[in-house]
Amino acid sequence: MKIKYLGTAAYEGFPGLFCECEACQKANAEGGKNIRLRASMTINEDTLIDFGPDIYMQKLRYNLNLANIRHFIMTHSHSDHFNPFDLMARSEGNYSHFQGENKGSKINVYGNEKVKEFFDFAVKVEFGGHQDFMNYIEVVPFKTYEVGKLKVTPLLAQHQPDEKSLIYLIEEERRTLLYANDTGIFPEATYEYLQNVKLDVVSLDCTHGARYAGGSGHLGLETCVQTKERLLSMGSACEETTFIITHFSHNGGLCHEDLEKVAIPHGFAVAYDGMEMKI
Repeated sequence: MKIKYLGTAAYEGFPGLFCECEACQKANAEGGKNIRLRASMTINEDTLIDFGPDIYMQKLRYNLNLANIRHFIMTHSHSDHFNPFDLMARSEGNYSHFQGENKGSKINVYGNEKVKEFFDFAVKVEFGGHQDFMNYIEVVPFKTYEVGKLKVTPLLAQHQPDEKSLIYLIEEERRTLLYANDTGIFPEATYEYLQNVKLDVVSLDCTHGARYAGGSGHLGLETCVQTKERLLSMGSACEETTFIITHFSHNGGLCHEDLEKVAIPHGFAVAYDGMEMKI
């Protein structure tokens, strides 16, 4: 399984859209790994987790062939993770001029009920309510789906009260990734499911950086450490498990090197845009 972080920022990007805080000014000045687009990840050549507002820039930056993506996995409906209006460019039939000559088979989109509502709204605005290019699979938490060569299991996140936000357990050839953006401390039902799973890589939300996250729908370094310790104590993780933090907000106050200084001693790698690894 090959993964690539296309974006590692929270909603406002890093540096923030309208921000002049110290962290954003430092990110602007130093560039490099401090410049973060909104969160998204590719898995192998045909699967994408979250389709946000920066997808076109990510396509250009990484020479990403979006025509190869057949499976779109959505965590939740927030606009930094799901931009259905850009997905309309994948339409076929009467609207195939969006694609030009390179038209492919239907895509599969996986997500919750809110994501489907948001998508249907975009279809209504753009096309009057008709779409002919997508199969939508409304996923059920703790049920495993065959997604191409992957086995994908949505798990419950702790993010917002009005939507069943999801994190995902992804498996290929007995190698496992837990992709856990936009969640606070996991619900007990999620921990219970993970009790019998051996995790090779755990990618955790760290929106708050080193600041205390409290009971919010995101994690910070302290609660990431707590999550790691819980997974280790359960036996779901071990010394060989790779722990990564991602999804950073400028409100955490730390640029990339500063994050590494506080995270590496706790056994966390700090993700950055373009980071790749084979699991």
